Formats: sequence, C-alpha cells, structure tokens
Amino acid sequence: MSRTVAQGQTGRTIRLVTMPVEHGGWAFMLEPILAGCILALSGAGLWLSVATLATFMVRQPLKMALIDRRNGKRFPRTLWAERFAALFATVALATLVLALLTARAPFWLPILLAAPFALLQAYFDLQRQSRQMAAELAGAVAIGAGGAAITLAGGWAVAPALALWTILAARAVTSILYVRARLRLEREGAFDKAPVVVSHIAALALIAGLAVAGWAPWLALLALVILTARAAWGLSPWRRSVRAQVVGTQELGAGLLTVALTVAGYLFSL
Repeated sequence: MSRTVAQGQTGRTIRLVTMPVEHGGWAFMLEPILAGCILALSGAGLWLSVATLATFMVRQPLKMALIDRRNGKRFPRTLWAERFAALFATVALATLVLALLTARAPFWLPILLAAPFALLQAYFDLQRQSRQMAAELAGAVAIGAGGAAITLAGGWAVAPALALWTILAARAVTSILYVRARLRLEREGAFDKAPVVVSHIAALALIAGLAVAGWAPWLALLALVILTARAAWGLSPWRRSVRAQVVGTQELGAGLLTVALTVAGYLFSL
C-alpha cells in the first residue's frame, strides 16, 4: 500500500512540475505550429515544431527549480523540476540544431525578435507573477514566433512569415484581454472595457494594413472581425452567463477559426 501511495505522490509531483497551469497557453503554442506546418511543411519545420513544444514545456519545471534555488530550499518536487527542465531544454536545443541543418533558408529572425518577450515572461515567472497581464501577453506573443520560423525554414519570404506571426499574435493578445474581462464580468459584474476595445481596434487596423500591403490575406482580417464581434457580444448585457470552462472552450474554437481562415487565405490568395 505504501508503495502505491508513493507512486501516486510521485505521479502528482511530476504532473505539477511538467504541466503548465495556464491552459490557454496550449492553444497559443499549437496554433502557430498548425498554421506553419500546413502552409510550409518541411523536415526543418517538423523539427522546429518539436523545439517549440519543448520550449513551451520547459517553462514550468524551470520556473519551479529556479524559484526553489533562489529561496534556498529543496522540496521533493525540486529534483524532478531540475530533471525535466534539463530534459526539455536538451530536446529544444537538439531539435533546433537539426532544424538548422535541414532548413531551406535562415529562420532566426522571428526567434530573435521573440526573445525580449520570452525574457519578460521569465522575469514575471521568477517574481511569482505569472498571472499578470503583461506576463501572459508576452508569453503568447513569444511562442507565436514558432509559426513564422517554420514558414521561413520552409522557404517563405520574411514579410509574409512575420505577417503570419502578427496575425496569430493579434489573435492571442485580443483573446487574453477579452477572456480576462469576460471572467471578471461574470464574477464581479464589472470590467475595464478600454483594453479590450483598443486591442481589437488596433488588431483590425494592423491586419488591414498587412492585407493592403499584400503580406496577409483578407480572410485573416475577416477572422479578426469575427473575434471583435465575439468580444462585443460576450461583454454585452445580452450575453448568456457561462462558466470559465465554457469561455475557454469558446476561445479554443475562435483560435481554430482564425487559423483556418488565415491558412485558407494564404493558400488561395483570398
């Protein structure tokens, strides 16, 4: 019996140190991979997909290990956190090297541009402020660089690759601000409308500019229009009150819709 209990405790500890607590982060990580692989599938792109996943997974154990070390404490979770941080970091580095060796063209630009956002998120993590708005926004923008890197490795030009990242980053930023406002509205009956309104207007203007320049498809703008309508309805007095899990599921659908319309726009020049 004691062995079974110990195994159960070990399993819970491993889940604690490996599974990111921000469930929405999975969508923000997978959407760029999905879009990039559909639009410019290549061997290097597959390696970059694994590198993106491993980079996403390294955050939780690395955060725990560094916080424990900074506090001068070692818990049963600490050793597991160090082991998994080393494992995920090794996988990320190895697959990044393999991508470099097999890529058709350089793909470093979006990774370099994403680095400041990743460092900002890491700073908030070490301060135990991962739930801060700035931390969530920085992390979502950073992880979206994976899609741009995948398309660059597959032979895309720089401008449309960065435009793809911009579209998905706009979807992520507006989603985070909307969900935070929606959940506060459901719990407290009040929310700050300004960040949601400004972010959606800015996203629409930005994607429209990219479409006019020929770097983004007009269907991507349609996706942002739909997301704007979703936010307007979801924060209106006529909305139907729902649980947080339902809001999360709806946002998953919004992300998939954005990817589908964007990919279709690029593939068919719409």
